[in-house]
Amino acid sequence: MPGVHAYLDYNATAPLRAGARAAMVEVLDVVGNPSSVHGPGRAARKILETARTQVSALACADPADLVFTSGATEANALALRGASRRLIASAVEHPSVLENAAGATIVQVDENGVVDLANLEFVLDGDDRPALISVMAANNETGAIQPVAAVADLARRHGTWLHVDAVQLAGKGDLQDVWACADLLSLSAHKIGGPSGVGALLTKPGVELKSLVAGGGQERGRRSGTENLIGIAGFGAAAEAATRDLADMDRIADLRDRLESGVRSLDQAAQIYGAAARRLPNTSCIGLPGMPAETQVMNLDLAGVAVSAGAACSSGKVRASHVLSAMGFDQHAASSAIRVSLGWDSTEKDVDIFLNAWAAMSARRHAA
Repeated sequence: MPGVHAYLDYNATAPLRAGARAAMVEVLDVVGNPSSVHGPGRAARKILETARTQVSALACADPADLVFTSGATEANALALRGASRRLIASAVEHPSVLENAAGATIVQVDENGVVDLANLEFVLDGDDRPALISVMAANNETGAIQPVAAVADLARRHGTWLHVDAVQLAGKGDLQDVWACADLLSLSAHKIGGPSGVGALLTKPGVELKSLVAGGGQERGRRSGTENLIGIAGFGAAAEAATRDLADMDRIADLRDRLESGVRSLDQAAQIYGAAARRLPNTSCIGLPGMPAETQVMNLDLAGVAVSAGAACSSGKVRASHVLSAMGFDQHAASSAIRVSLGWDSTEKDVDIFLNAWAAMSARRHAA
């Protein structure tokens, strides 16, 4: 990456894995449509179904339960808009959930960004209409891991479906237990080293959804349109690699802890948001009072360090974090936090580069 000495924005998008690139290049020469019954069509179908098996294995799910989409945003939209149920969502969900859940009842979170189960139970008790709860497996900004099993227990007691946006947990934690609890689960390719523009939705048998895209009836009628075979092949290869790399997450957690310790020692005013919660091993949400997040991102970028401010936004603008606001922090704090997210290629050197750049930035804040 030109000009980048330390890429620490894996939660926004991860580098394309070599295996995913190779799988995509190989499929470039495949001509058949997976829906065609002739030889080339059958060859394309085999690639499609192999990838379906590879991706579903992330959650130890039945491949028949997986539908490919154009990304996790579409997967979330299909789950929420296709359910035709009363919607409930936590206050810290990704915008692709909140924007597709207009009119949803919002469930509060605590100071660490973890769903308030008492508030969720109150919401469920207050309305007996069929509902769907959307609670992410892990937060994209703070890394806080949600109590999916406890949420699922409440959902079952109220006859409610549970949708889990598992985009950030995939490749960083075990999805098997999460899928065992959920009725629907969303995944993304580019967060685990696959290409952009490919995602998936897992749906348990018996959960009926209205298709958002009508046409040829592909993907078992849930998502019409000829499948993106090149991207899907890359997704499959990335899923296999991400599963193998789970064993490396202890090393990544050690790097994160070293980075956070370094930040605290350099500036006692620095805050690590959500640090008391169980978190993803790769994610730090760091606040530097008195310095807007946009300024921090720009300063670090000039030093060759790539990080984000909250969730990556399609507009390219830095906004105050709705996640930190939901956690009870004021606008000042919510506008002064950056997200550092490591990945499988992250090293001690990356942490050193970040800390050196962050120390210089902190010094400028004190000198101002």
